[in-house]
Parts: sequence; structure tokens; C-alpha cells
Amino acid sequence: MTFTRPIAVLLASVVTLGGLPAFADGELNIYSSRHYDTDERLYSDFEEATGITINRIEGNADELIARMEAEGANSPADILLTVDASRTYRADQKGLYQPIESEVLNRRIPDYLRHPEGHWFGFSQRARIIFYAKDRVEEPPRTYADLADPRYEGLICTRSATNVYSQTLLAAIITHEGRDAAKAWAEGLKNNLARDPQGGDTDQLRGLVSGECDIAVANTYYFARAIRTEVDGVTSGLDNIGWIFPDQSGYGAHVNVSTGGVAAHAPNRDNAVKFLEYLASDQAQEYFSNGNDEYPGVSGVALAPSVAALGYFRSDTVGLGEVAENTPEAQQVYNEIGFE
Repeated sequence: MTFTRPIAVLLASVVTLGGLPAFADGELNIYSSRHYDTDERLYSDFEEATGITINRIEGNADELIARMEAEGANSPADILLTVDASRTYRADQKGLYQPIESEVLNRRIPDYLRHPEGHWFGFSQRARIIFYAKDRVEEPPRTYADLADPRYEGLICTRSATNVYSQTLLAAIITHEGRDAAKAWAEGLKNNLARDPQGGDTDQLRGLVSGECDIAVANTYYFARAIRTEVDGVTSGLDNIGWIFPDQSGYGAHVNVSTGGVAAHAPNRDNAVKFLEYLASDQAQEYFSNGNDEYPGVSGVALAPSVAALGYFRSDTVGLGEVAENTPEAQQVYNEIGFE
């Protein structure tokens, strides 16, 4: 885990509260699995606008969830930030959030991007879409179902079944179509792979550029990042990469989200609610796009040029909590068919 306060401050409080000063006035303690340096602007702008000092502990979501469980009622955490719906759901099932009522959040964050009782809210989106090599694929897949079509045999790169993005996409298909249809889809996708699943989303895009595969599944912000800045093995081949937002005449494109919720035992609850409302402001929403190439969670917010280059899309509006609930079953399906 990464501690983002001066070490002397942390050591002074670590004995009783695990590393964060929990009860000081005008402070906010955030446990975050977002690991982007560009988020520093989000925190500093909030501090400047409110006078509230932010203390952070950063780590992967599983570590932070385990930490909050161990801390129990003595946890100094005010906010938990995660970057996928499945871990948000897991934290919620463990009782790590508390319900809040905020007119601002209910008005600005769409229903499908928030818990119905205000346990968590989605603030930024990454659509999981289809990329293809323009010079090698004349008729690219238009839907997720198309990825299992035998005509694309041996052409597709995607991530491992153990990756949360792969799991939530299959979980969404389970939610819409049922387990049997989802299993048939996963088997078709497996049959169409150009190589064994490997690497991250950027590696799937590199596979297009190198010619290792002709079709790839990846989140939008990895591609947008290669537009904004030089990404080795991707930026040089951008002109030959096309993209499809799947199912625009059907359910809509599946999205992965970055979420935030007020911790169950938050010692600075009011400050925590203020921070979540700030994340829903136009200023913060634009920064999610400009700073990290994400789509805002709030509609109508201006997109960064790198994101706007991909265009607007219609997202799948099924409740993300329902999708996350089906994630364990999605992993079981992958296991049953030997999808690595």
C-alpha cells in the first residue's frame, strides 16, 4: 500500500488508527484503489475549495477491503474508492459502506451508476468495446454476440478469464441472457482466440498493431491514452485501428466504472458526503476525462479531446450491482469451459 501523507505524520498515528489521523476537524480519510497520478488534481482542488485536508492510503481494492474489515468500527476510513463494480459489490456485501441521501448525487448520477440506497456511486466510465485492424477486417463485429461468431475464428485477442473486466462482461451477458446463453458465448469466444489470453488491455491493442490478432476487446481509456500521449506499440499504429461500440441497437455498450462510497464507520461523514458531491461536479467530472481519458459519469459534461475522438455511445443501463452479483458465476462458467 502507498501512504500519501508525510511519514512522520503517519507514524505518529499508526499505533491506534492504522496510519491515518481519523478524528481531526476538517479532515477526510480516503482509502483508494485508483492509482493514477493525474488524480492528484482532484484532491488538491477539493482541499483548496473546502479547506478540508485529505489523507490517503492507496492499495489494490482487495487489500483495502481486507484492511477495513480488520479495522471494524475503529476504521479511520471515510471514503472507499474502487475501480470496478465487482469489488464495489464485494465491499458492500461485507457492510463496508453506509447509505447516504444526497439530492445532488441522486440528481446527477444516473440510476444504473449508483446503489439504490446510496451505498455507492459511479463517477467515471470506461466502455468495453471492440477494436479491429482496418486493413484486415472488412466487416468487424458489431455486437458482443458477434465475437463468438465462427467467421472470426483465430482473430481475437482478449484478457484472461481471471481479469475483472472479462468477468464483468460475461456477468453482464448472464444478467441479460441467462447462464446457458452466456456459456455458449464464452465457448464461441474461446474458439475464436488468436492466442492464449495474456497481458493487459494495452497488450490487446499492441496485438492489433503487430498483426498477432485482427480484433481486440479493450476498455476505451487505454486507446484514448494512446491518442493523448505516446504508448509504445500502440500510438504508431493508431491510423489502422478502428473501433465499434457494441450493441448500440440492443442493450448498449458494457461499462466498467470507478466508484466511491461513504465508509460504514466514517468519522468525518459530512466531509465524506461533500467529497462525493464534489466528484459529481462538472469540474471534477471534466477532470476524470481530461486527466485519465475516462468518460464522465454525469451526462452532458465536456469530453477530453482524446475521449471525444472515440465519440459518444449508448451504454448498457442494467444495474451494475446486479451485474457484479453475477461475477462469481461468470468465473465458474469460464472455469467449466477451460477459458484461461
